Amino acid sequence: MTRTDDDPPEWAKERAREMMAAEEADAEADGPADEDDADPHPDDERVPDVPVAAVDEAERLTRLAREAESAEPTPEIEEAAGQYRERRDALAAEYGYTARVRDEDDALVLYPDEWMEDGTVRLDRVEDTDRAVEVSLSGPGDADRYRQVAAYNEAVAEAVADREPDVHARTAETFAAFMSNHYVRPVDDATPAMRAEFREEYLVRNGWPTDEQLDAVDESLSVIESVAGDIDDPADDSADVDGSADDPA
Repeated sequence: MTRTDDDPPEWAKERAREMMAAEEADAEADGPADEDDADPHPDDERVPDVPVAAVDEAERLTRLAREAESAEPTPEIEEAAGQYRERRDALAAEYGYTARVRDEDDALVLYPDEWMEDGTVRLDRVEDTDRAVEVSLSGPGDADRYRQVAAYNEAVAEAVADREPDVHARTAETFAAFMSNHYVRPVDDATPAMRAEFREEYLVRNGWPTDEQLDAVDESLSVIESVAGDIDDPADDSADVDGSADDPA
């Protein structure tokens, strides 16, 4: 019986070592090539880089600037409007954006800074239009709604003037303008945040209040809300008009 040697011959071992060395060399050669081929800047999907809250604040400041300019021009009003725009522009800049108002369709637009040159958008730099942010500053039906709300708020202010001391009447007039022009909402539909904004920012900057007004502003806001309860809500008037239009002749 012939015995076989389980241990492979030396020539086979040498051949195996050569093949393993060749495979390791190929792997090392392929590694750097794969790294070179990889894109160091993957084309991630880009979306607007501005948070919704920041966009809302930019819109709010834009409307405040417009509202200030809608009043009779004075150095104080011009300064207030400029401050609102400066705050809006600084907010946009925090996220690498530039704010512009597009007059042709009355929209606030936030452009990435890299698209801009000397205040103008360079179309050759626009790689993804979705990165821009647009907010309409007006829309269908806004004018009618504004007239309804403004008339209601003015009626409330007049009622306050008829029933209450002058200190409340002056604040009611300013608050009516604030709610109509800035939020297009009835005075008695103001949220706590809106009231705080009026009390701490708008009244001080745009209302030229007396010390007596400032001391009584919280009481004045309560008086305004109470008096508004006796005035027909503009939403009710709108519903009446719509209902009349649906009635058969």
